[in-house]
Amino acid sequence: MAAENQDNREVQLDEEYLTSALQNEEMENFREEFNSLHSYDRAKFFERTDDVLRLKMYQYLSPEEMAELFESLDNDETEYQEILAEMNPAYAADMLSNMYADDAVDVLNELDKDQVASYLTIMDQESAQEIKELLHYEEYTAGSIMTTEFVAISANQTVRSAMTILKNEAPNAETIYYIFVVDETKRLAGVISLRDLIISDDDVMIAEIMSDRVVSVSVGEDQEAVARTMRDYNFLALPVVDFQQHLLGIITVDDIIDVIDEEASDDYSKLAGISDVDSVDRSPFTAAKKRLPWLIALLFLGMFTASLIGRFEETLDKVAILAVFIPLIAGMAGNTGTQALAVAVRGIATGDLEEESKWKLVIREAGTGLITGTVCGIVVMITVYVWKGQLFLGFLVGVSIMVSLIVATLAGSLVPLLMHKLKVDPAVASGPFITTINDIISIMIYFGMATLFMNYLV
Repeated sequence: MAAENQDNREVQLDEEYLTSALQNEEMENFREEFNSLHSYDRAKFFERTDDVLRLKMYQYLSPEEMAELFESLDNDETEYQEILAEMNPAYAADMLSNMYADDAVDVLNELDKDQVASYLTIMDQESAQEIKELLHYEEYTAGSIMTTEFVAISANQTVRSAMTILKNEAPNAETIYYIFVVDETKRLAGVISLRDLIISDDDVMIAEIMSDRVVSVSVGEDQEAVARTMRDYNFLALPVVDFQQHLLGIITVDDIIDVIDEEASDDYSKLAGISDVDSVDRSPFTAAKKRLPWLIALLFLGMFTASLIGRFEETLDKVAILAVFIPLIAGMAGNTGTQALAVAVRGIATGDLEEESKWKLVIREAGTGLITGTVCGIVVMITVYVWKGQLFLGFLVGVSIMVSLIVATLAGSLVPLLMHKLKVDPAVASGPFITTINDIISIMIYFGMATLFMNYLV
């Protein structure tokens, strides 16, 4: 804890010194201190700086230095359109040219098409061409997150010549820990690690030491599936190929970490019944606009629940005490349904649920619902009997909870599996949604049984 506090104080002192240097126009002092920081710390300082001081930063930092900073900015929190508008267009274009192509694409995807075309026009031709190729790929696919800055060598060359290529191209490559091998038609033929390349004799042929069992992903594959592949194999980089196995680019682990974070946030947002849990909206009106669609849908479902209770008005008139247990039964069904939903959605999201194990999940959840429902039903039956002194009322409430929990658990696991089968995002079966559905089911069970056994209650 002491070390953490010390680090926080050092960061705060750095920020105070940098802010003072900018305000006093001490360019050399600012540059020396700023460029000694880690790129993450530079990005955080930039994000917390106001627009007046940022204008000075554009004067003090070269486009190359600003490019490195931009690559560390938080994509979810950064308003790229506003920041680029502060820069001189030529400076901004030069900065984008010096960024890794995949990172530059992330920035340009936040802009209007006219703005993108404008920057591509004034960028250097080679960088603009690389970025254009990546912009054509559909969002959230392997092609949209890959980089074209990698080192590729030929199988029919020696280690000595491969090292020469590596030394020449390494400064512009995003990673050199894996070197991919291609044949004369640019098809992916193998892979060799930097370690194996270094320890091999200079005259050994690449074909002799490379591994030809290469795991790759298709350029059109969903980024979530790509993340699972990289997680399963513990890769630092993954090659991306077209349908003819031509090597198009690579996906590095830093991009996959962003994907995992993005997908997790997206699933959590949907489970919570909101559009984007990560965005900290400045305006309550913006936040309300994002949440209202779900809330209105749930409002109508709630009104349906209310009308359903109204249909059993005669039952309630005869046995008014039944109303006391409505929140208990509905709440318990909603809770257990949400638990089953979370297990199913997580299994689908992580890829742990293979086709043959989906029914095992349903059977397991059914068993879980039976056990939890029976235990809760018995506890409630005894409690109601002791509390109200009515054995059959306790029996009715207990059985209603038992059946409701079994049905709710099955609904919580089956609904996301069914949606996944229909190619719909299972996270859409959000917690509030499944809770409301289970409210309706539990109330129908409760009042249906109460109406059926009315003679024993009156």
